[in-house]
Amino acid sequence: MAANAQAWSLPDAVRGEQVYARCLACHALAVDRVGPRHCGLFGRRAGSVPGFAYSEAMKKSKIVWNDKTLDRFLANPLAMVPGTAMTYDGVPDPADRANLIAYLKRADEAFPCAVRARE
Repeated sequence: MAANAQAWSLPDAVRGEQVYARCLACHALAVDRVGPRHCGLFGRRAGSVPGFAYSEAMKKSKIVWNDKTLDRFLANPLAMVPGTAMTYDGVPDPADRANLIAYLKRADEAFPCAVRARE
């Protein structure tokens, strides 16, 4: 029974895609919009997408995006990077954040991110 309960707590990329719908007002996977693109996010230094006009706060944050830093940022962007141009309040639910992170990881290996990585 414990293994079954644990399975329910694993991040779900399909649910994460539903959470990502909230991000689409400003972000896209493969192109910059009001916010920077998300393809290639993991392992990338915050504020480093070429040609994107980041806030000074984000450029100076020294964050490298991984599960932990992204989870913390998504919980409360303004608290983690005071002065960021991202004014979204964040994703308060830890399960939603975990699902969103799982989706972003999966998306990074699929179309359109995989195609963009080869360009």
